[in-house]
Amino acid sequence: MNDVTATWTLVHAERAALAADLLDLTEEQWRATSLCTELSVREVLAHLTAGATLSFPRWFAGVLRHRFDFDAQVLMRLREQLGDSSAATLTRFRAAAGRSTTPLGRRGGPVFALAETVAHAEDIRRPLGIKRDYPAQVLTTVAEYYAGTDLTVPAQSRITGLRLVATDTEFSAGAGELVTGPTIALVMAMIGRGVCCEELEGEGVPTLRGRC
Repeated sequence: MNDVTATWTLVHAERAALAADLLDLTEEQWRATSLCTELSVREVLAHLTAGATLSFPRWFAGVLRHRFDFDAQVLMRLREQLGDSSAATLTRFRAAAGRSTTPLGRRGGPVFALAETVAHAEDIRRPLGIKRDYPAQVLTTVAEYYAGTDLTVPAQSRITGLRLVATDTEFSAGAGELVTGPTIALVMAMIGRGVCCEELEGEGVPTLRGRC
């Protein structure tokens, strides 16, 4: 199994795990505010479905349609996948869970898809009090990805001058003031979820929190 195939296997497994966690949500839970504070749990799931079904040509067509307003493009694709009920939203996500498609194509796409899946799954799970024990390989792959990119969020820039060290995996990155804690909390702080800084320790935590 090559690296691309292996990474897609991880993506599909994480999507399936998320779908299983959401099977018995109440309507109130579907309407709950996610860690993406402008979106509900249901809307974040629709966003994940959109990401799983978009090829580069369709993504770029949406960007052109909205004159490079990326937020407007994201919202349009989200609404396409929302469906007319929470059950429909979940059905659409489950149908897309096994797909190996991203706007970034084959080379960078699989790791990007894994990072997006884990990050947005946490955006959904945390407000609902749902916890997942992620495989160490998933956590380190996602953490290393965000520590090295500003592609969709300024994750790499956010940790400038900081040294991140995970307490539950082998992940570490950067140089400077120390920030330690669970890998998933480091990931979520890197992408701007300030509430997750409560799980971190070290002299660099106030700096990181201030950048979230």
